[in-house]
Amino acid sequence: MGRNYKGLEWTDPSDHSLSLLRPPCRGHRMTPSDDEQYQRTTVSALERSSPDAQYIEGYSRHGFTISGNRVLGPCAVIPQALLQWNVESYRDVCVDSLALFYLLEPKIEILVLGLGDRVHRLDPNLLTFMKSKGIGLEILDTPNACATFNFLTSERPRIAAALIPPGLHSDQR
Repeated sequence: MGRNYKGLEWTDPSDHSLSLLRPPCRGHRMTPSDDEQYQRTTVSALERSSPDAQYIEGYSRHGFTISGNRVLGPCAVIPQALLQWNVESYRDVCVDSLALFYLLEPKIEILVLGLGDRVHRLDPNLLTFMKSKGIGLEILDTPNACATFNFLTSERPRIAAALIPPGLHSDQR
């Protein structure tokens, strides 16, 4: 049988003929009184802050869908336009390929660079040059660059993106 110690009884685990005296503990379960402490949650769909703002709706290894427009290959997204960006891979990103972004008026505040499947190191002189032009760079893989661009666009109007589709020339690492 079981042993008794200070009013508690336990059984020998090897003796399967003995029954348990109390049900097993199943962790915390919410009771109706616990549920009353919580408030209902509501969710509002995010809407664009400006109908003129560019919004990245999707991407694939072939290109992007931006504000209802399909773009094949790398693209430049600026506040009032959507352009093809003449680069093949992250290796082509240089001062000349970014000239569009520092020549814009009004000046952009942040350029989000999406460099494909993963983040790649760029020439430190390029980063210094863009900083001297007053443009902050966010260098990310393309999926995160798309999300970051959409978030920043809702916060600030002077954001641009330079995006290379993920999977495009992914063998160049």
